[in-house]
Amino acid sequence: MAGPTALALVCTLKKSPAESSSDLIARQVLDELAGHGVRGTVLRVVDYDVLLGVTADEGPGDQWPSIREQVAAADILVVSTPTWVGHMSSVAQRVLERLDAELSETDDAGRPAMVGKVATVAVVGNEDGAHKIVADLFQGLNDIGFTIPAQGCTYWNDQAMGGTDYQDLDSVPKAVASATAALARNAAHLARLLGVQQYPPAD
Repeated sequence: MAGPTALALVCTLKKSPAESSSDLIARQVLDELAGHGVRGTVLRVVDYDVLLGVTADEGPGDQWPSIREQVAAADILVVSTPTWVGHMSSVAQRVLERLDAELSETDDAGRPAMVGKVATVAVVGNEDGAHKIVADLFQGLNDIGFTIPAQGCTYWNDQAMGGTDYQDLDSVPKAVASATAALARNAAHLARLLGVQQYPPAD
């Protein structure tokens, strides 16, 4: 039986192939997940034309449906975002807005489409705000139907008003490595549990 799969949605504002700290930390999460038998894929959202809206398909030119298919196929979702003026990126906000459509999509048992999937978060930035960003993303993802594992986030912030990027560090700080490892361990465990026993059907 194949192991769980993961999709990392990187919500940097930089298009490929520009280097991105959000991309780096997402790949580090996937590397840790791989150690637990989880196969992962990285997708940089800004490389796609994701139109404004709150439906599953906003019509001609909208490339969200192809991303949505990959989200639906994965057992674990990783949302990785930079910090901008103390908030998640506008790309991450748009991901939440587009995922909101999944509340009206249900399976044969009446459960929202994303129920039974695990969601985790990674944040990088040169200013404070990681806890608030994680809280906002966790609340939105949980409302949509995702399950949040214990210690399901990892983050790095430079000192206040600093100018260092995560990707410029010589090594991963011990606290970040520990948080990333816990995220991967718990997310993989939870995805396997939900793969065996789904939530009860809706009344």
